[in-house]
Amino acid sequence: MSQYRTFNADDAVAYAQQFGGLDNPSELVSAQEVGDGNLNLVFKIFDTQGVSRIIVKQALPYVRCVGESWPLTLDRARLEAQTLVEHFKHSPQHTVQILHFDPELAVMVMEDLSDHRIWRGELIANRYYPQAARQLGEYLAQTLFHTSDFYLHPHQKKAQVAQFINPEMCEITEDLFFNDPYQIHERNNYPAALEADVAALRDDAQLKLAVASLKHTFFSHAEALLHGDIHSGSIFVADGSLKAIDAEFGYVGPIGFDIGTAIGNLLLNYCGLPGHLGIRDAASAREQRLTDIQELWNTFAERFQALAVEKTRDSALSTPGYASQFLQKVWTDAVGFCGSELIRRSVGLSHVADIDTIRDDDMRHDCLRHAITLGKALIVIAPRIHSAEEFIARVRQYG
Repeated sequence: MSQYRTFNADDAVAYAQQFGGLDNPSELVSAQEVGDGNLNLVFKIFDTQGVSRIIVKQALPYVRCVGESWPLTLDRARLEAQTLVEHFKHSPQHTVQILHFDPELAVMVMEDLSDHRIWRGELIANRYYPQAARQLGEYLAQTLFHTSDFYLHPHQKKAQVAQFINPEMCEITEDLFFNDPYQIHERNNYPAALEADVAALRDDAQLKLAVASLKHTFFSHAEALLHGDIHSGSIFVADGSLKAIDAEFGYVGPIGFDIGTAIGNLLLNYCGLPGHLGIRDAASAREQRLTDIQELWNTFAERFQALAVEKTRDSALSTPGYASQFLQKVWTDAVGFCGSELIRRSVGLSHVADIDTIRDDDMRHDCLRHAITLGKALIVIAPRIHSAEEFIARVRQYG
């Protein structure tokens, strides 16, 4: 049985040589640690020509961005690998391929995506990928439908819930999304200039009731195997291609959470664009983000509904009209979770480059205020927003 140890570059090369599946493993000769996330080590493995060929990813036993004072389960690596393997079964064109996984070392070997770019950086730079929103909607429809009660036998579904129980990672989500921003907490991170705005979150009883309902939904609605952290930083894009990575928050939860997180990150980009492009030049890019949101949801809903008509196995769930009714519930959840993503990324521990890299302090603060205001509104009025068109109208209403 393997014993856990933290990899260095040489370890990563040796591991890739053994498990990378190359015909000539000796071609792999060097590694570079490129992890810029909060949790893991990520090594690019290069061949003799200096071309990156394989990725080796290892979970650390603590939160990397905080340090050893915040220990974290290594089992998240198993959950990530198994989530991605399951999602790859249903959407191979939009999911990174896992080539090997060792639960004892908490390490996985996966395909290299060096010919892709992280979508968040491309959105900030205003580089447009016309297929990305629809492809993300397709990925979400395929993975969430095929891991839901619509498709799985009840015994399979219950076994899936047990396999993907992820309490430590879910606790992080529960705290960062639904607890920390609405109380005084040392993990919160925001400019002093926003103190009044953040204090207003703590004092808003109607908002906190709506957040409590969202948290309860997150706790208790085991609808499908979620990615659990599907934002523009965990998506790679290239011309004609989109692939999801980084699924260590995977668990069986409410479908609207993945949808809302994805939409929320497009809205965070919408909020931040004036700080990168200027108010006038950002106008057309912001309109494109709203179109992206509409395309994402419409693609997801249309594809999910078509799959439900074609493949639903349960006699009750196949009742005409039920899939449409269920999708309305998913949409309402998604709008609320979208709002919580806007707020937690503005005042909580983990921010996004869409706003944090804005150089002008006043503009950055204005963009953060916009995200907070929009997030509050969406959480509270989510039950009254019935379509993507109404959603976009509300976004425009709040600037």
